[in-house]
Amino acid sequence: MSLFIEILSWICLVSGGFLCISGGVGLLRLPDFFARVHAASVTETLGAPLVLSGVMLQTGWSLDTIKLLMVALFVLATAPTATHAMVKAALHDGQTPFEADDPGAKAAPPLEDGGPVEEEDPSSN
Repeated sequence: MSLFIEILSWICLVSGGFLCISGGVGLLRLPDFFARVHAASVTETLGAPLVLSGVMLQTGWSLDTIKLLMVALFVLATAPTATHAMVKAALHDGQTPFEADDPGAKAAPPLEDGGPVEEEDPSSN
């Protein structure tokens, strides 16, 4: 039984680590705020609880396991709520999601100095 728990623990740790790394790459590579928030929410909602589950299986039944379970439940309860609140605030502020179907659309530039920077049209000179 110990070997089964060890294997299950490592499966949780590796898959959670993979999700956390892929979420971090998504934060760097995705084109706009909404896609980046989605990458962060995947990391928080799936990656962190999987890593915590793997650690729980490694620690066995103790007070530490209960603490890790409480942290996992807190993350599962708050991460989707925070993501929803951020996206709703961005939509309320007037940001729109990037749509790849529109051939002329570009992703919004990152916010610098409090707002997006307007790029000049080279054909207007």
